Amino acid sequence: MSKPRDGRHRDLFLPALCEIIDMGHPLVRLAQEIDWSFVERRFGAVHHAGVGQPPLPVRLMAGLLILKHMHSLSDEALCARWVENPYFQFFCGEETFRHRLSFDRSSLTHWRQRLGEERLSALLQESLSVAHRSGAIEGKDLERVVVDTTVQEKAIAHPTDARLLHRAIVKLGALARKNGLALRQSYVRLAKRAAIMVGRYRHAKQFKRANRQLKFLRTRLGRLMRDIRRKTAGNAGLEERFAGLLSLSMRLLHQKHRQRGPKVYSLHAPEVECIGKGKAHKPYEFGCKVSVATPATKPRGGQFVLHAKALHGNPFDGHTLGPVVAEMESITGVEVKRIHVDRGYRGHNHPNRLRIFVTGQVRHTTRAIKREMQRRAAVEPVIGHLKADHRMDRNPLKGTEGDRSNAVLAAAGYNFHLLLRWFAAIWRAFIQTLFIGPAIPAADKEKPRLRLQTGIAHDDAQMNG
Repeated sequence: MSKPRDGRHRDLFLPALCEIIDMGHPLVRLAQEIDWSFVERRFGAVHHAGVGQPPLPVRLMAGLLILKHMHSLSDEALCARWVENPYFQFFCGEETFRHRLSFDRSSLTHWRQRLGEERLSALLQESLSVAHRSGAIEGKDLERVVVDTTVQEKAIAHPTDARLLHRAIVKLGALARKNGLALRQSYVRLAKRAAIMVGRYRHAKQFKRANRQLKFLRTRLGRLMRDIRRKTAGNAGLEERFAGLLSLSMRLLHQKHRQRGPKVYSLHAPEVECIGKGKAHKPYEFGCKVSVATPATKPRGGQFVLHAKALHGNPFDGHTLGPVVAEMESITGVEVKRIHVDRGYRGHNHPNRLRIFVTGQVRHTTRAIKREMQRRAAVEPVIGHLKADHRMDRNPLKGTEGDRSNAVLAAAGYNFHLLLRWFAAIWRAFIQTLFIGPAIPAADKEKPRLRLQTGIAHDDAQMNG
C-alpha cells in the first residue's frame, strides 16, 4: 500500500458540501487554516508499501481524532455525529454529503495504536502553528511558560483487596473454560459471597471477620493457581496463554497493604500507579502523572497548552522538568527564557537554574518577574478543562501507549477548541464592524468593549489580506 486510498470525490448528481453549508462557520475556517499536508507528512510514515488494501485518507483520520477530543466524544458518538453533521464531514475532507460511514469504528483504534505519541504530537504542533498564524498567540507568549503536573486517571474501578482477588478468580476460571481446561473447583460462587461479606463487615467495623474472608479469598486463589499449573505443565501452548494472568495473580496474592514498590491495582490495566497529590477530597488517584505547560502571559486567544506528556513510574516533579522543557522547545521552535513552577519542583534538574522561578522565591526576582509569578496559577483551570471537557479525566485507552496518546490528544483537542472560539469571535466582530461600525457614536468609541472588537476585526483583515 504505497499511499492511502482516497475515494472522496464530488458526485455530479449531488450538491457539493461547500454549496449547502455556511462557509463562515468557525469549523470551516479552522479546516481552511490547518496545514493538512504537514499532518499527512507526519502521519504518512506509518504507511508501508506492499500488498493489501490501502489505508484510509490521512485527513479523514486526523480530522476524526481532532473532533473526538475537541468535543469530548466517544468513538461511537463521534461516528453517529459524523453521519448527521455536514460540518464534521467537510472538516474531514469530504466533497459531498455522505449518508453512511465511509470507515469502520475500529479504524480509530488501529490508527491511534499505529501512530503513537510521537506522531500524534504533530496535531498539537499544528494547533500552535494555526494559533500563531491567526494571531491568537504571539512569539513572546512562548518564551515565558508555566509547568505543572497532574494525574490522568485510568478508567478502572476503585481497587480493593477483596475485589481484586475475586476478579482474579473469575478471570482464571473464564480463561480455563475458554481453553477447555477442567478444574477441580472454580470457587466462583464462594468467592463472590466472600467479597460481598468483606465490604459488609468493614462497614460494620467488624475487621476480624473481614480479614477472615480476605484470607479465605487468598486461599482459594492459591488453590486455583496451583490446580491450573498442574494441568498445564508440559503443554507449552497452554503455559504461554496462562502465563500473564498467573503472573499478575501471583503478585496480587503476595502484595501487602503497606509494601514499597509497584503494586497491582487492576488486572486489565496493570500499568496503573497510585499517586497521592495531597488533595483533601481525593487523597489517592490511580493512573499516571502528566506534565502540562501553558504560557505565563495572557495570549489573545486563551491559555493554550504548549506541551503535554504522560510520565510513568510516578517520578519526582523536579526530575521531569529538564526533558519536558527540551521537548517543548522542539515543538514550538522558541527558546524558553522563564519557567514558573510550584514548590514541588524544588531540586529540579534543568541545566539553567536561573531561568526557573519557584513559587515564593525572593532572590533573583524583579518586579516584572513577580507579576509573572502571580500568573503561575493560570495552569490550574487549564488542567481542569483538559479533564472535564477533553477526555483526560478517565482515560479508556489501553496500556502505557494509550496513556501517552490520550494526553497529547487531549491537549490538541483543547487547543483546537480555543481556536474554534477564536475564529467565531473574529467572524462575529467582523460582522458587527461591517454593519454596526459606521453608526457607532464618537462618545462610545472609547469603551473597552468596542476597542477590543475593532482590534479583532483589524487582525482579521490583515489575516485575510
